[in-house]
Amino acid sequence: MSFRDSRNFTEMMRALGYPRLISMENFRTPNFSLVAEILVWLVKRYEPHMDIPTDVDTESDRIFFIKAVAQFMATKAHIKLNTKRLYQADGYAVKEMLKITSVLYSAMKTKQLTLGERVEEENSKFKFDLGSRVSDLKAARQLASESTAKGASLYDLLGKEVDLREMRTSAIARPLEINETEKALRAAIKEVLESVEKTKEMLSNVVSDESSLDAKIEKKKQELERNRKRLLTLQSVRPAFMDEYEKIEEDLQKHYDVYVEKFRNLCFLESQLDEYHRLEQERFEEAENTLRMMQHKLRDEERDMMRSSLKDEDSDMEFPEDEGSDSDIEESRPSKPQLMRNSMLAGTGSRFVGTMQGGNSDETEDSEIDVDEDDEEDEDGEEEESRDLDNDSLEESVTKGPHNSLGGIGPPLLDESDNDF
Repeated sequence: MSFRDSRNFTEMMRALGYPRLISMENFRTPNFSLVAEILVWLVKRYEPHMDIPTDVDTESDRIFFIKAVAQFMATKAHIKLNTKRLYQADGYAVKEMLKITSVLYSAMKTKQLTLGERVEEENSKFKFDLGSRVSDLKAARQLASESTAKGASLYDLLGKEVDLREMRTSAIARPLEINETEKALRAAIKEVLESVEKTKEMLSNVVSDESSLDAKIEKKKQELERNRKRLLTLQSVRPAFMDEYEKIEEDLQKHYDVYVEKFRNLCFLESQLDEYHRLEQERFEEAENTLRMMQHKLRDEERDMMRSSLKDEDSDMEFPEDEGSDSDIEESRPSKPQLMRNSMLAGTGSRFVGTMQGGNSDETEDSEIDVDEDDEEDEDGEEEESRDLDNDSLEESVTKGPHNSLGGIGPPLLDESDNDF
């Protein structure tokens, strides 16, 4: 029972004019006398000439009273009441009585309202019910469709009533023949006797099956007991090879422990070896990168020096011949690039001899042209030679040191240049 139901019930009963004041606390506990009094008053309000037994002292009288009220409301008002809830006489009974009071209260409100107020109330009620009683509308629609279908089927059956009436009257008017009736009864008795015989046979078969099943169960029990005894004897007897088996099992456990330890050490060593190889590879790649960078650096320096020497030669050739003597031009002219190449090739261990002065003035132009042609022809070969020389020089610098590789070559060149002068 909810608070709203109890409040609505008390307010409706007060509006309907119930002489006694009803509190919402009256139905906290079962109160059958109050429920009976309210039901009698509601029935009298709905049908004043209806006689309802008011004796509710015994249990049978209460049951008869509840049934009479429920039957009256179902037949007269088309209100279905739950008799079990009414007999409880508590909050659930309030829900059932609220169905009757709501009908009476709506009838009273309809009677009191005027026509305009009635239309307004119906509109508001329709708006209210449209949102709160959607399920009731669906149920009403379903009942309407069912009533239509049942009406159509009833109409079809009533259309066949003409033929059925003739057949019914002919069957009723036909006299019964004793022989046919006796024959039908004998056939029915025979069928019943046959069914009885079959039932007896099944019962006898059940008894025989029961005895056979009992014998099988007893046999299985004896077999189970023998197997249990055999199991106990096998468990009590120790096998002859059990001691050897336990010893071998202990040895196997020891070998397994040793195997696990060695396997763990092997895995650790393999990881260390992989780490060492990785570091060596990184170190080797780093050394290769440094060598490659040094080679590129030396090649760039050599190319810059050759370009600067060629530019100096070009600038010397632009001077006029009358500005100075051939000896002055030769003294001011720098050394040829071939000396630079010879000095770079000195790292291989070979010795070259040359002078700081150029040739005759008549041969300068030819020599400069030859130098240009030689430079163009030797550019391709110089790159390969410079790579080999750089590698050799770097290897010698690593093995002998930078001081030995450079210092051992310098003095012979100086001596030879002095002899030339």
